[in-house]
Amino acid sequence: MNVEAIVPAAGLGLRLKAALPNRQAGIPKPLVKIADKPILIYTLCVLSRIKSIKRIILAVNKEYLDNFREVLKRFPLKKRIDLVLGGASRRESVENCLKTIDSAANIILVHDAVRPFVSKDLIDRLLKEARVSPAVISGVPVKATIKSVKVSKCQGVKEGCMVEKTLNRDNLWEIQTPQVFRRELLLEAYEKYRNPAVTDDASLVEKLGVKVKVVRGSYFNIKITTPEDLVFAKTIVKSFPLRKRS
Repeated sequence: MNVEAIVPAAGLGLRLKAALPNRQAGIPKPLVKIADKPILIYTLCVLSRIKSIKRIILAVNKEYLDNFREVLKRFPLKKRIDLVLGGASRRESVENCLKTIDSAANIILVHDAVRPFVSKDLIDRLLKEARVSPAVISGVPVKATIKSVKVSKCQGVKEGCMVEKTLNRDNLWEIQTPQVFRRELLLEAYEKYRNPAVTDDASLVEKLGVKVKVVRGSYFNIKITTPEDLVFAKTIVKSFPLRKRS
């Protein structure tokens, strides 16, 4: 199995930056520190431990290219990491990475730069399943009660103003990354479907009529998006050793 990993890291993280101290507010979200390391480095450290991943392709914001290069020099990893310029959307950033995929790669793994607590065990299980399934993603069962609401603008702010129905949470999973695909499948999905608002690679593959397998992930595998997420992330680093996050 010849795997290449795509890590979209071009987002600025405006929701998070507003709550950061001045010394960190001027850098993109993947470079914000948790304890002594940038979020991105936690992510790359785990990916670099996967033997079958031959290369990591990192999509970064053009304005911060030098910042990413500096961080990678400061935290060297034993894995080939190539930088490409990200786009205006996550979809465009992944597509820019796909343009550089080596022809020898038969599996593509996509993982959010700001999910720093992905475990080696989860990646190993996804890649094992990818030997028999064309598309494999990670996720966890929803724990909260989920309601569908009719959203309208109340005084200029989007608010859920009226419940339409309560959904059966037994059938609902929160989808995470990594997501793993056969190379030709992901390339075809990106070529055929151009919606820039897509936030999930598997949703494009589903449009091809392909069945996507879900592997149980971890509740530790959080995506850092808001200031609250950063508080949780710092608690995870402080309270739980790496081996207990799977």
